[in-house]
Amino acid sequence: MALRIGLTGGVACGKSTVAGMLKAAGAHVLDADVIARELVVPGSPALQAIITHFGPAFLGEDGCLDRAALRARIFADPAAKIWLEALLHPLIRASFITASDALTRRHPQALMVWVVPLLVENGYRPLLDQVLVVDCPRSVQIKRLRARPGWTEEQISAVLAAQCDRVARNAAADWIISNEGSLAELQTQVALYLRHLRGT
Repeated sequence: MALRIGLTGGVACGKSTVAGMLKAAGAHVLDADVIARELVVPGSPALQAIITHFGPAFLGEDGCLDRAALRARIFADPAAKIWLEALLHPLIRASFITASDALTRRHPQALMVWVVPLLVENGYRPLLDQVLVVDCPRSVQIKRLRARPGWTEEQISAVLAAQCDRVARNAAADWIISNEGSLAELQTQVALYLRHLRGT
């Protein structure tokens, strides 16, 4: 039967890297960030709602959403963040379900991986067969975020504060992958998890 695995973890813990490894092993990966970008393409109802609410300053010259400006706004304004999440999260959840149902019809034995940064916070667990958490210490998260262009200390603090704490996230996991070592070590852990799923 098809399996729906929820992949989550704190910001900069390595969710995308693990998702890529699982995809290379044959999993069908559905990513909340990718879905969110698709929902706000030029001409979409969601983009129109965002521009109506926040103003034209958040629309680039190319007609695309200025994601960096919006990110800065929502992490500086809790009310703005709540409004945006209320708009997008139900749409993202519905997209996950629709895409997974379609995949299951085409591939009854599919292994589907839902990459959801706020999986625990937004109550995705009942929709999934298992939860896989990619974990690393906060000090590692901060180091990685500082290395990313465009991230200020204020934004780093705000993002970390917005996510559930590490203990709560790990408590929700059926399996935890630690990502504070080398890429080879991470690949070994992913392979171990896949063997666990296959019962080998």
